[in-house]
Amino acid sequence: MIKVVAIVGPTAVGKSALGLKLAKKLNGEIISGDSMQIYRNLDIGTAKDSPEELIKVPHHLVNICDADQRYTVKDFQSRAKTIITNLSAKNKLPLVVGGTGFYLSSLINNLNLGGKKDDNEYRQELVELENSGQIDKLQAILKDEDPLAFQQIDLENSRRLIRAIEVMRSTGKSITEQNNGQKWADFYLVGLTDERPKLYQRINDRVDKMVQMGLLDEAKYVYDNRDNLPQAKNGIGYKELFPYFEGKASLESCLEEIKKNSRHFAKRQFTYFRNQMDVDWYNISDDKNYQIDIESNILKFLGGKDD
Repeated sequence: MIKVVAIVGPTAVGKSALGLKLAKKLNGEIISGDSMQIYRNLDIGTAKDSPEELIKVPHHLVNICDADQRYTVKDFQSRAKTIITNLSAKNKLPLVVGGTGFYLSSLINNLNLGGKKDDNEYRQELVELENSGQIDKLQAILKDEDPLAFQQIDLENSRRLIRAIEVMRSTGKSITEQNNGQKWADFYLVGLTDERPKLYQRINDRVDKMVQMGLLDEAKYVYDNRDNLPQAKNGIGYKELFPYFEGKASLESCLEEIKKNSRHFAKRQFTYFRNQMDVDWYNISDDKNYQIDIESNILKFLGGKDD
């Protein structure tokens, strides 16, 4: 069976750095599980690896779409499965790095996500609600049609709401229960975590570094083109700066909002992976040899020998 390693955990914990190191040592290639890194010209706010890093290790599902294109979990699932299958055939280790719990769950569990992304007669209705900022109406629809998903998915993410509604309407089953029972690949999930104060400081430092790298210019591009960028305009790191561009808030307060939302997102990520998936967790502060331990356990998973 195809073997896949996935590196998960809260934002800013060091997943990308670990993925690069493992890819080099274990003859692997990286598949981004991030829903925003697929977009060209959105580099800083999405925390992409540097151009040099993207060259040193082959990356997949990075810079493959223009920012005005819609990208769904179904797109990710389909493309990632094809890439993983092709890499495995070449005796390369597929390393899925980062992303949301739902994206990874769709891949691991081979979720039935309904028909083609554009064949649902209700899609336009839902997209119009999203574009007009009526997320409360999307939430109400989901609560009425799929109470189970309403309790489990991120209710502030309009794309997740739309997909959950579509899946229920097209399959008659909750998106949280979708699993066709066919295991198509064997996954080993490496989870990175850290003590909360240290993690939060890492998040704050990352935001400050993003500003130094030019986050404001990138966010201004998103703001100026927000009517044509339905996904980017809702991304953490961009949307919080809109009040600054409109002269309604100070830069300092907007940056604090980015840090706060990033911390909340990190907490949600950790909670999801801890409760919904079988993850082998490594605390990067408690275990000074965590990278050695991870590599050893991956080799065991792959059937190799531990040196």
